[in-house]
Amino acid sequence: MGRNFENRKNAIFKTAAQKTKLYSKYGKQLYVIAKNGVPDPEANPALRSMVEKAKKDQVPSHVIEKAIQKAAGMGGEDFQSARYEGFGPGGSLVIVDCLTDNMTRTIAEIRNCFNKTGSKLGSAGSAALYFDHLAVLSFKGENEEQVLEAMINGDVNVEDIECNDGKVTVFAPPGELYKARAALLEALPGTELEAQEITFLPQANKSLDGDDLTAFQKLVDMLNDCDDVQDVYHNVDMPA
Repeated sequence: MGRNFENRKNAIFKTAAQKTKLYSKYGKQLYVIAKNGVPDPEANPALRSMVEKAKKDQVPSHVIEKAIQKAAGMGGEDFQSARYEGFGPGGSLVIVDCLTDNMTRTIAEIRNCFNKTGSKLGSAGSAALYFDHLAVLSFKGENEEQVLEAMINGDVNVEDIECNDGKVTVFAPPGELYKARAALLEALPGTELEAQEITFLPQANKSLDGDDLTAFQKLVDMLNDCDDVQDVYHNVDMPA
């Protein structure tokens, strides 16, 4: 068997670990959304949206159903949202969103990631100041005017609409995500959303190279390996 077998085995283990992380991430998000609202996707737009996103990322149905059923029962974990902001290598900006049942553990893990890569945690708002916090919906299409009309008819406060390379992207305030989604699907039935999320978009991108880029990639990898981390946002132009 030799080296080729070892390489295949390591690739399989790596893929399995990535899947476990992905399933855990969606399991927590589904649980929290269902727990804080109604544990029924048909009656909970936020939950329905997250279920669709999980299925698109090939999360098995049993993982989705287990998280929702868990939320429908009594007791269970008490997850809290936590956001950390800081400055990465080369003056890069980083925002880390977490779901945790142990704040002490989580902040220790996040601080360790920053410290080991020459980065520095900042105060709340220190990095977010340089990002736009927006709801984003993206889908295949070319009729920008039709989409704008749908948003107006749905009383959606749209920030911007872009149409590039056969794709339409709608930007709206975070609180308008589900209203924008409903208005869009009512006006354009059958539209398949490629993205429907609330995210942080940098107001300006930053380029890194050499040791700064290597350290930044290590920071992002370490953060993504933390079980409590849900999303990492940054302003760095990453190499393809």
